[in-house]
Amino acid sequence: MQADEGTTSMEVENVLPEPKPAAFPSKPSFKPLKAHEISEGKVQFRKVSVPPHRYTPLKKVWMEIYTPIYEQMKIDIRMNLKARKVELKTRQETPDISNLQKCADFVHAFMLGFDVVDAIALLRMDELYVESFEIKDVKTLRGEHLSRAIGRLSGKAGKTKFAIENSTKTRIVIADTKIHILGSFANIKIARDSLCSLILGSPAGKVYSKLRAVTARLAERF
Repeated sequence: MQADEGTTSMEVENVLPEPKPAAFPSKPSFKPLKAHEISEGKVQFRKVSVPPHRYTPLKKVWMEIYTPIYEQMKIDIRMNLKARKVELKTRQETPDISNLQKCADFVHAFMLGFDVVDAIALLRMDELYVESFEIKDVKTLRGEHLSRAIGRLSGKAGKTKFAIENSTKTRIVIADTKIHILGSFANIKIARDSLCSLILGSPAGKVYSKLRAVTARLAERF
């Protein structure tokens, strides 16, 4: 009886089998969405107004503007003669939705007075901008004082303007009292400071020496 009791007290514990690791589903691989799929199949538009004085230049260089926009950026472009606007829209082959805004910026830069060769950089590079301001934003000038300020900005045969452009790697358009600068953020700031100094009455020589110092500092930094 005692032996039986001993065997019963030494019962073998039931060992539970180890749980199998849960099989996770394989990682899904989705194809990248196209531009028209991101916007739920809706076609996106941009319209750029054509000022009267840029109508004839636009006609002359239309193919230079049309070719990179249609063939490289895959954006549809047309000229609406009735509304006098350049119309842009995405299509199914458009690889990136941001291409539409880049093309609109490119066309707008041309309308402001930049050459196609310079404005096309907006399609190629992401960090380029166009900044605009008026002379009256810096200083209120009237009559001959305003004319002299515009003369100081461009210099004899555009010498001052070209010097600022080359040293800051920007492009500048002086259209009456409006000034447009195309370039990177840091370079636009340097060019704008130089132009503001000229508007306020600084002589060109002083602006050149200041520019030389600033560009030398920039070259060391990069």
